[in-house]
Amino acid sequence: MLELPDGPLRYTATTGTYVIREEPEGDAYARASAYAEVFAVSYVAERGGIVHEATTPSATDSGTTNPGTTRRRSTEDDRPSRASAAPNPRPVVFAFNGGPGSSTVWLHLGLLGPRRVVSGDADCPAAPPYGMTDNLETLLIDADVVCIDAMTTGYSRPAPGAKPDRLHGFAADRDLLVAFIMQWLTRNDRWLSPKHLLGESYGTTRAAAIAAQLMDRHFVALNGLMLLSPVLDFATLDFTPGNDAPYIHFLPTYAAIAHAHGKHPGLSLEQVVDEAEAFAEEEYPALLARGLRLSEEERREAAERIGGLIGTDPTWVERCDLRPEHMAFLAELLREERRIVGRIDGRFSAPAGDGLAAQMETDPSIDLLAPAYTAAINHYLRVDLRFSSDVVYEAMTARVHPWSYKEFENRAVEVATDLSRTMRKIPALRVFVAHGYHDAATPFHASEHVLAHLGISREEYEERIRIAYYEAGHMMYCHEPSRLALSEHLREFVRAGA
Repeated sequence: MLELPDGPLRYTATTGTYVIREEPEGDAYARASAYAEVFAVSYVAERGGIVHEATTPSATDSGTTNPGTTRRRSTEDDRPSRASAAPNPRPVVFAFNGGPGSSTVWLHLGLLGPRRVVSGDADCPAAPPYGMTDNLETLLIDADVVCIDAMTTGYSRPAPGAKPDRLHGFAADRDLLVAFIMQWLTRNDRWLSPKHLLGESYGTTRAAAIAAQLMDRHFVALNGLMLLSPVLDFATLDFTPGNDAPYIHFLPTYAAIAHAHGKHPGLSLEQVVDEAEAFAEEEYPALLARGLRLSEEERREAAERIGGLIGTDPTWVERCDLRPEHMAFLAELLREERRIVGRIDGRFSAPAGDGLAAQMETDPSIDLLAPAYTAAINHYLRVDLRFSSDVVYEAMTARVHPWSYKEFENRAVEVATDLSRTMRKIPALRVFVAHGYHDAATPFHASEHVLAHLGISREEYEERIRIAYYEAGHMMYCHEPSRLALSEHLREFVRAGA
């Protein structure tokens, strides 16, 4: 039970692994066999004032349950009676982070769940052993929430005898989570509830792909997509030879980060961003397109203009061929102070190990935030939710790599076409997009560009897509004012689509 200012919120927290099965391909019929065990934590607000309890899925769902773990077995008697089988009107939100290789601990304990981690912020990071507190702004107030860990993250693993490699890729990952969502809806009798997906970072790539697959393959129509720090077209942020798009789209973020570190005294963040976006959209593309046709004087003037916007020495910009790459920028911005700047959140900084390094050696925003989330999830699952496992909870892991994008051979990875097609197929589908100004992983201007070029009408773009901005980074909920604002925006969004 969560005590809120408006009264108690009673809910059931269900935690454990769900066995996902697949039917064999070919002419011969055979029973579906297990190929993956997906770990998830589900929060469902109780109807009728039932007292909160922590449970794990049944033995048929979760495989082995460790000693001391509370378990509720599913039986025929557990099925709702005809008198109590009315559809549950509460929305259901399926949430996941990205990476690839990231568990959903960040959304789970940073923003959505009834409990949240006390991680601190850029100017006052928390110190170990860290702590947790009630989340009085939890999305659970207005929607049931299912936090899902993708394959090899969290406690999700291949089924015994199955190989993980086949699940480490765009289409396999999409199809696995589609199977999980459909199983969850069936076993919880929630097919007639409003349905939403909420993804962060690569989780937004995943969300757009899942939404399309649910509709294209299974005719499952969603009510809403919530995309936090989105990446819908990798061409907008992959720094590859011959592709000038990332330099253009990252520049407004560079300017915002420079502002956070005092490089634009007397100007507001909005003024700095507006000026940088105007330059990025109007002058910068033409300058880059001219290449060696720029005169020495034009080149020097361009470097001075760019350096003034992003807070770096113009001579460094000129040496970069007017194209500062993001990891290089994060090492350069505070070089005179011998500090590096965060990629996930550019408001963070830390001492540089090598004052002459061409790129940042580590991300201070992750270094200062991840330990708090790691400690919190391991304590919360075992002590509060009574789920026990000797397997390591993988908050972030490189074990998913190499990640397969074979479906995009000879072209950039993108799901903008998936999102466009799904919006055309489902007229009721709405989209909420959240950007952090100081996010140097998925820059807001890149997302703005992709959204403005979706294959939908201008009227649909204006009426069905809501875009919000926050004075924080990739995980904008680490900034308390942004967390409060984002929580309210998400709750408003699901209420409007219920």
